[in-house]
Amino acid sequence: MNLFSRSSRNIGIDLGTANTLVYVAGRGVVLSEPSVIAVDQRTGTPVAFGNAAKQMIERTPSYIQALRPLRDGVIADFETAELMLKHIMQRVHNGKRLSVPLLIIDVPSGVTALERRAVIETCLRAGARKVRLIDEPVAAALGAEVPLCEPAGNMIIDIGGGTTEVAVVSAGGIVFSESVRTAGDALSEAIALYLKKVHNLAVGWHIAEEIKLQLGSAYPARGENQKLEVSGSDMASGRPRTLTVDAVEIYECLEEPIRPIVEALNRTLERTPPQLASDIVNRGIMLTGGGALLRGLDDLLTKEAGIAVYVAENPLECAVLGIGKVLENFKQLEPVLTSNLEYSTS
Repeated sequence: MNLFSRSSRNIGIDLGTANTLVYVAGRGVVLSEPSVIAVDQRTGTPVAFGNAAKQMIERTPSYIQALRPLRDGVIADFETAELMLKHIMQRVHNGKRLSVPLLIIDVPSGVTALERRAVIETCLRAGARKVRLIDEPVAAALGAEVPLCEPAGNMIIDIGGGTTEVAVVSAGGIVFSESVRTAGDALSEAIALYLKKVHNLAVGWHIAEEIKLQLGSAYPARGENQKLEVSGSDMASGRPRTLTVDAVEIYECLEEPIRPIVEALNRTLERTPPQLASDIVNRGIMLTGGGALLRGLDDLLTKEAGIAVYVAENPLECAVLGIGKVLENFKQLEPVLTSNLEYSTS
C-alpha cells in the first residue's frame, strides 16, 4: 500500500511526559494537551483526556484515576499509554475509528533499544499500521529551523517534562548527545518538597506547577520580588492553610534541580569535536521544549557555557513541528529517522 495515498491520515506525535502534541499531514498541529487520561477503573474505559483529565488529578472518587502514563520521557504504564494513543487517533480523525497508515513518534535520544521497541509495539496496538521513530533533539532542531542537514555543528537543548536532551547535530543526525532525566517535572517536585520542608505545607501537583509558572526563575529575581498566595494542607494539623511565597525563595529551591542540566551542557561541549565546537560558538545554542520557558534559563546557560543561548520562537511546539516536516517531506527527510527499519502490523 502507498503510505501517502491517504496522507491526511498520517500523523506525528510528540508524546511527552507533560504534554502530547499531534500533527496531521496536510492539516498541521491539531492537538496540544497535557499527557493525562482519566480512566474508570470499574470498566477500564477512559472518561477524560488532556486538560479535562488534568483537572481531575487528586479530585476524583477512588474508582476514577487520572493517570500520567509517561515518566522521565518513557512509557511507564503501557496499558494506559495505549488507551491514550487510541483516544488521540480517534479524536484527531473526528471520532472515526480509522487506521493510521504511518505514525512518526519521537523518543528521547538516550532510551534503550528495549524502550524504543516498547513504544513501537504500543503504537501498533493502538491502531497505527506503520511506526517510525525520530530522536527528540532531531525533531526539535527541525522544528526550530536549525539547519540540521548542513555539514556544520549545531547544538540544541530540548527540555521537556521528564527529560532534558542536549545534542550536537550535523549533516542530518546526532554527532553526540546526552539525555538526563531532570526537566520540568523535577522543578515542580522540588517546589513541592521545599514547601513541605521549609513551610510544613503539602501542596498538590497543580499548585506546584502554578508556582513554577508564576514565580519560577533560573536567575535571581530582578526588581520587585513577586509574591503568590498558595493553599495546601498543614503537615501538622492536616487542615487547609494559605501561605504567601516569593520569587526569591522559589529561585533558591530551583538551583539544585537545574544544576544537572547545566552539567549536561558542559559535558556535551567538552566532548564536541573542535571544528563543530567552532560552528557552535558562531551559531549559538538553541533552547526548545516547555522547560525553555522558565524565566532566565537562557541567561544562566549563556553564562555557564560562554556561548549565546537562544530560546526558539515556539519552544513547546518545536518537536511536533519537526515531526510534521518529516511527514510533509518524507522522501527528502526520511534519513533523519532513527533507522531504515519500518515496523508494521502487516
